Amino acid sequence: MKKYHAMVGVAFALTSLGAHAQSAVTLYGIVDLGIDYANNVSDASNGVAVPGSGGKLFQMQSGVPLGSRWGLLGSEDLGGGLQAVFRLESGFDAANGALGGGLAFSRNAYVGLSSKQFGTVTFGRQWDSNVDQLEVFTLNGQYGGWYFAHPNDMDNLDNGFSVPNAIKYVSPSFGGVTVEGHYSPGGLAGQFSTNSTYSAAVAYAGAPFSAAIGYLRVNDPSTAVAGYASGGGFANAVYGEALVAARSQSVLAVGASYTLGAFKASAAFSNTEFRPKSGGANLTFQNYELSGSYHMTPAFVVAGGFTYTVGHDDAAGTSPKYEQLNLIAQYALSKRTSVYAMIAGQQASGDAAVAQITGFNPSSSKRQLATRLGITHSF
Repeated sequence: MKKYHAMVGVAFALTSLGAHAQSAVTLYGIVDLGIDYANNVSDASNGVAVPGSGGKLFQMQSGVPLGSRWGLLGSEDLGGGLQAVFRLESGFDAANGALGGGLAFSRNAYVGLSSKQFGTVTFGRQWDSNVDQLEVFTLNGQYGGWYFAHPNDMDNLDNGFSVPNAIKYVSPSFGGVTVEGHYSPGGLAGQFSTNSTYSAAVAYAGAPFSAAIGYLRVNDPSTAVAGYASGGGFANAVYGEALVAARSQSVLAVGASYTLGAFKASAAFSNTEFRPKSGGANLTFQNYELSGSYHMTPAFVVAGGFTYTVGHDDAAGTSPKYEQLNLIAQYALSKRTSVYAMIAGQQASGDAAVAQITGFNPSSSKRQLATRLGITHSF
């Protein structure tokens, strides 16, 4: 009898080990905090900048180069090269502990199936194809985060919003080429396109050259996604009024990079168009960005970039323009902890009334400068 019980115990242990070997759940996260100084930032009330309120700003801010987050990533082997996969990822404010966007999982919440042969299909809140495949060619996608983004992240190439109710497909890599696309139904009876979104991208990842092209369309962006809408203490002086009035927001993006030893050069272009609901005139922006990074040592990297943004307001016949220079120096104290210093400066010109670096309220003038010292820890 004792021998029988021992054999049963061994069999149970082996079964348990086999089950654990076929599935896995990983807890991960990033905490980023820093101190900012900006030379000219206006107050805002009900989404409108208060005239004459521009002044110096000194603050603690969370999640700039990398959004502060925690998450669970899981997979289960179903056999035949097929896996069940899921991700739950929540953004948070490390300075005060608040949830990102007031949601339990503001960044990602999806489940799906993944096959090495046929690709991956997932369902839930996810990034669009441009974020997955084009963000890596911007400086903000590599080092600087949202302060380095194109003005108020108008093209979502700094993942300013994720897409709810998304059905997404990512192909396997064929000779370095990956195809990706998503569709999100609006969910309103009798209004098939309202609040719906879709995207598609094709990317090539090689050594030393990589490139991608993608397209994103968001119908009714002020309600479909949590973008940079003016409201409360925040005023979007770049395209806030167009966002509220938009029937659609569309983004065409192209990017490329080339790596030579310790140096990497990147280029990105995006065309963002806001089309109004009532058949009025469009507001369009083109962003042109060049950036580069250099690893002076394996632990120490410096990076910089320049973005030129030009807008076209068909209704007013105006052309706002923005030029922004971004610089960052980052030192890895370990594999999980880095310290950094960064600076962003923006000059508004043309018909742009004020400057506005992403993450701040607008300046009261055509210039704005922001600096930051911070630390990032991952787990």
